[in-house]
Amino acid sequence: MRLDVKRGLTARSDRVKFVDQHPSEPWMLAALYNGNIHVWNLESQQLVKSFEVCDLPVRAAKFVARKNWVVSGSDDMMVRVFNYNTLERVHQFEAHSDYVRCIVVHPTQPFVLTSSGDDKALC
Repeated sequence: MRLDVKRGLTARSDRVKFVDQHPSEPWMLAALYNGNIHVWNLESQQLVKSFEVCDLPVRAAKFVARKNWVVSGSDDMMVRVFNYNTLERVHQFEAHSDYVRCIVVHPTQPFVLTSSGDDKALC
């Protein structure tokens, strides 16, 4: 299978663990091994937001555009919710007994599903 790449973003950063694209803004987030999240403008290729989540790798992160949030999951087993306009942490809770590896946000309902290596899913 061949992919036709229309546009690329090249930047120096720590290892990228997860990416997500905002549904209405020209933004892409990158969850990084160093515990940060970077938000890039895909049109200007500029870093527009950067914030520290924790001291451990952030393995998953998703935009929740209807709330102006980013939901993140990291190696400290925590799920954190940030307002991406103010960069303020809105919520935080321990979700698993192992690394949070994946996050899925329901498109219309207030549900977030997380998974880990601990044999449980959290909704």
